[in-house]
Amino acid sequence: MSVTVSDTALRTPSARRRAKVSGGALQGERRRLYLPMLLPALIAYLIFFVLPSMFGIVLSFAEWSGLGTEFSWVGLSNYVSMAESELFRASFVQTLALTLIVGVLLFVIAGASMIVLRTARAGAFIRSAVFLPFMISPIAVGLAISFLFNPNGMINTVLGVLGLSGLRQPWLAPELIFNVIIVGVVWSAAGFYVVLVMSAVDGIPPSYYEVARIEGASELQQFRYITLPLTRDMLAIAASLWAIAGIKTFELIIAFVGTAGTPPPEARTLAVEQYLRVTGGRDGGLAQLGEAAAIGIVMTAITAVLIVLSRRIQRRERLELA
Repeated sequence: MSVTVSDTALRTPSARRRAKVSGGALQGERRRLYLPMLLPALIAYLIFFVLPSMFGIVLSFAEWSGLGTEFSWVGLSNYVSMAESELFRASFVQTLALTLIVGVLLFVIAGASMIVLRTARAGAFIRSAVFLPFMISPIAVGLAISFLFNPNGMINTVLGVLGLSGLRQPWLAPELIFNVIIVGVVWSAAGFYVVLVMSAVDGIPPSYYEVARIEGASELQQFRYITLPLTRDMLAIAASLWAIAGIKTFELIIAFVGTAGTPPPEARTLAVEQYLRVTGGRDGGLAQLGEAAAIGIVMTAITAVLIVLSRRIQRRERLELA
């Protein structure tokens, strides 16, 4: 129950003091109610997120191979060695390329779905069908793609049956493997972003499109002047989510090219490089947790930059449905 106090009643100093005391008492009561409920979540967040993150930052300035080994400070040596490493630079460029290229392809697919699925009769079924790959484990997707693109796999077999033997390629060769990885990531992730943006499209009143059709607007004009402005916030959220997911691309690559050993340099991302340092697989020796932590810091910084850039690109005056 809310209490309304008129301006006249607050003209006297004593009335203002009583109102101030009453407001302070109400705020104090609210604090006593929500702080006990919030405290367990804050403690869990501190223990399981903040403290490990702080330890990761500290570890990036040290050399350590895990329990039972000596912990020694090395300063910026881990970052310097990363900058001098050709493998790290290659994985850095490939991570950015994968994130940007796949991001563009995902949003092209999502934009097309906004136009097509909004009026499609089987729109709900199509959404469920394209979402299915996202529900499959990335490990399973990577293994399936490796079988499909194997030199004797289904892709080359079908091309041979169709009389297109000239198009058969060694898809897993170093010069093509990164392109195949991009195809696999797009196939496995597109459904999630289609469903995400279509949830925003469903919230747009149909009357907007009816008026646009009466005015003679085409499907592309309806998309440009109605759908796109009113789904801008959801697109910004989707861009941020993909920036996080793209930088962390790992499982699909490991399953795709790592089942027979260490992934080749042409197929590595920063997450794969970090994994190889944690497991000691890069040099076949002890784990290099300090370098792995430094890579994690770099990944976090890249993710933050991409999120900020995507938010700035999408930033406009907020539009609300009347």
